[in-house]
Amino acid sequence: MPIRIKRVYDPPQAADGCRILVDRIWPRGVKKEEAKVTQWAKDLAPSDQLRRWYGHDPERWDEFRQRYFRELETRQEAVDNLLARAASEELTLLFAARDERQNNAVALLEYLQQRQGQRG
Repeated sequence: MPIRIKRVYDPPQAADGCRILVDRIWPRGVKKEEAKVTQWAKDLAPSDQLRRWYGHDPERWDEFRQRYFRELETRQEAVDNLLARAASEELTLLFAARDERQNNAVALLEYLQQRQGQRG
């Protein structure tokens, strides 16, 4: 099943399926009961050090992705669990960043798609 991404600030929809927040910090102004988050996967978020280094600087995007992928390589159990879940149900990765094209959920989705391709 395809994995989608969505801002946590967008209204939840039934089509989202399992809603997994992939940020290390809970998003500002979002009440937990309204977010309808199924799982908060802090272990799949970039480290605080990497997150601070990146600072959503577009010029650091490619390097951020490479560093984040290396971090994810050390978290294979969490990655495998997420991929197993994606094989059986709809998944939406939630993020709080304003930039919808260059954020950790976009990078995580790319990483997961690469891993799915290796499995298939």
